[in-house]
Amino acid sequence: MVAGVTPAAAGTGHRPSVPELPLGPSDLPQSSSTRQLEPGVTLTEITRGAIDPDTAWVVELSIPGGAGSPDPDAPARSVQDRGAADDLVTRLAAAGFSAQDDAVRQPRVADLPASVIGYRVRLAEQFPTQAAATTAAASLKAAGFTGRAWYTGWDGGSDVAGQWNVKVLTIDPSRFRGELGATYGPDIENRETTTALGRSVGAVAAINAGFFVLDPKAGAQGDAAGVGVYNGVLESETTAGRPALLLTSNARHTSVIRPTWRGSVNLGGRSYPLDGINRVPGLIRNCGGIGDQPTDLPQHDVTCTDPDELIVFTGAFGATTPAGAGAEVVLDRRSKVVAVHAQRGVALRPGERSVQATGAEAAELATVRPGQLLRISTSITDGRANLARPGVTVVNGGPQLLQNGRVHITQRTDGMVHADDPSFAYGWVLQRNPRTFAGVDARGRTVLVTVDGRQLGDLGLSIPETAAVAKALGMTEAINLDGGGSTAMAIDGQLISHPSDATGERPVGDAIYLG
Repeated sequence: MVAGVTPAAAGTGHRPSVPELPLGPSDLPQSSSTRQLEPGVTLTEITRGAIDPDTAWVVELSIPGGAGSPDPDAPARSVQDRGAADDLVTRLAAAGFSAQDDAVRQPRVADLPASVIGYRVRLAEQFPTQAAATTAAASLKAAGFTGRAWYTGWDGGSDVAGQWNVKVLTIDPSRFRGELGATYGPDIENRETTTALGRSVGAVAAINAGFFVLDPKAGAQGDAAGVGVYNGVLESETTAGRPALLLTSNARHTSVIRPTWRGSVNLGGRSYPLDGINRVPGLIRNCGGIGDQPTDLPQHDVTCTDPDELIVFTGAFGATTPAGAGAEVVLDRRSKVVAVHAQRGVALRPGERSVQATGAEAAELATVRPGQLLRISTSITDGRANLARPGVTVVNGGPQLLQNGRVHITQRTDGMVHADDPSFAYGWVLQRNPRTFAGVDARGRTVLVTVDGRQLGDLGLSIPETAAVAKALGMTEAINLDGGGSTAMAIDGQLISHPSDATGERPVGDAIYLG
């Protein structure tokens, strides 16, 4: 093991093992250790700063729409317009609580100008402990207000002297002889922890990968909420326009791409477009489909709907396909129809696929008869090459963080701006959260990173901070992957990160592994 040095020791002539990360005050101590996991694979663990006992807790209010709001009946949110924030401060003062409103600033990114997206309201008093802030929040509730205890170290861009723990896997393709890929486990519709997914393939290391369905109201839990290609097999369609991480099994061609896919079903000489692969018909998590409501554009953490869909299922989905109204046709390996069902929900045998139809599409599919050929065609490309080929893995993510060595955050393009709710960008983009991100450096090495958060000793990163750290680590192309409670890294089947969920490591949809 090679120990890193703190910035204070840099003047001795010894070169630090990692660069100083742009987090907190510039004079924060930073240490690191690096070890080789196997030829061409290193794990670097970086600790920057330390828990600061002087970092305060505050109480942040939920702001009702108010008379000045475009929608006075809108739900209370962390961020509202200035009029609603001022109105809440006035009502708090009348009830004996001193509070202030602060502008929430969106920094300039690749597809957004710098702006004030709204205002937040916090009690003027700061508190030394979470317990004290929670007691104050309880007093607010008794007076008819709603607030939460909040640690100011979790404010994005804060210069508090807190602590960060960063774990970096670096894969050098010139020496790597293992396998780089991703797995969704035994099936798509059920979730497993990153640790379990890594163990299932005998991985040396694993990190959580793409966004996935978590709420059963949004689809099948565990289903990738975006593109999923596993060793050349397309198992989930793209979210139109959103970026993805491309990996090859030999780690030689890692990149951030924006793939496109097409799918069709040929019925009686007529071709019908497919809407998706291995997901519940009518529910499109993160949107970005065709003819969806309320939008065809990507919209993160939103479930769009479409009553009329054609969805293809493979044996990877689960024990049975989703049940419900509509029609379902089962095909054998040669694309010959072996069964037609007037309701959806069947168990597929090895080698079989099915096509489900809902709404207006169901009547057409129900006319198919056993023995007919029903041709399914799918393709996925990055604009230059077919991605459905052995050795290729694609996992979904967003927003993009770096392009050509420069910070390039595509926040609006990738759906991380909700026009009717500035609180979303405030909490998801601008505040600090656990993050997982990945990309490639100037030497062609794949870099996989986790940063723990939402804890006193793990402050996490905002999205702008994530891009800055990726750049500091030498990455030239980088993408944000799923984070929050999903962020996890396992080495040799053992969890080494600190998940933020109170229940421990979260089961996820898929994981990137090094075999």
